[in-house]
Amino acid sequence: MPREKSINILYKCNKTLKVTIFLIFSLLLSACQPSGSTPSQRWQHAVEGAYAADISNDASLSVVSSIHHGISLWDLEKNALKYTWYQQQDSADNLVLAADISDNNSHVLTASSSNFALWNITTGEAQGYWQVRESRIRDIALSNDAGHILLGKGNGTVVHVSLVSGRRLEFLGHQERINSVDMLPNGRVAISGSNDFVAYVWDTRSGQVIYRFNHPSRVTKVALDPKGRFAFSADSKKAAYIWDLKTGERIGNLKYTNRQEVFSSVQFSEDGKHLLTGAPSRKVSLWEIASGKRLKSWRVSPREDIRPAGAVVYSVAFRDNNHILTESSSGYAELWPITN
Repeated sequence: MPREKSINILYKCNKTLKVTIFLIFSLLLSACQPSGSTPSQRWQHAVEGAYAADISNDASLSVVSSIHHGISLWDLEKNALKYTWYQQQDSADNLVLAADISDNNSHVLTASSSNFALWNITTGEAQGYWQVRESRIRDIALSNDAGHILLGKGNGTVVHVSLVSGRRLEFLGHQERINSVDMLPNGRVAISGSNDFVAYVWDTRSGQVIYRFNHPSRVTKVALDPKGRFAFSADSKKAAYIWDLKTGERIGNLKYTNRQEVFSSVQFSEDGKHLLTGAPSRKVSLWEIASGKRLKSWRVSPREDIRPAGAVVYSVAFRDNNHILTESSSGYAELWPITN
């Protein structure tokens, strides 16, 4: 075979091989991508990113913490700024890293690692400001009408405060750092998850444990269905469980093939059939509670000036049967269609 012909054949083979590899790579890449990656609408709520955010359970409001805008409360139906609050104006070290809107949209609770503040949504006024001396605040929750406040702390304690009576109860069931807490809207039942591999559901009046949920690794996220039907607990490896809050029985677990999947936000649907989760990896997922199957997923938008592109999904919510809302560390609120 002449040398020139041999080179041409080799070139064609190499070209074919490159095309084949590219096609295989493209197919693998597309298989790993979430099913939806373009929001219907996007609004910027923090120019240089956010430190914390929470969307109300009815998806009408969101609160966003950022370094340049303080604490911003947004009307999501109009995309209008309602209030701007400053928890501590003279210290860049005391950043607001946690926020929670009460289930009935009466108040907002915000917290840095060492203090927390309560805001009235109707008047826009601050209703209280408190310092925490022992250990750092890790997570917070707020009941309706600001009747009760829940603080998860780095020393393993969870503090429940009744603002009207001034009663303070410390839950001491955990052995290590608290990572996540939540509370029913009436403030009477709480859930907490810790590095000790356990999530507890407990009575905030007596401090007694109602249920103990064991995990194979540290519990990173817990949540309660506001209607009192379900509890959610997930760990740092590969266990994300849904529990019947009336019986304590495990009714399902989220099924995913990744080696691990960590969650940063959770919300149950109004009809109790679906679960919405957000992750530190930009990923938002819609799950079927009965089967534990992931039905759909999206990736929130990252900040354009950040490389590598990344964003933590701080909060997720069902706007209606056809759309969901997200707030992320990129500073964007985004509206996503559930059905294309």
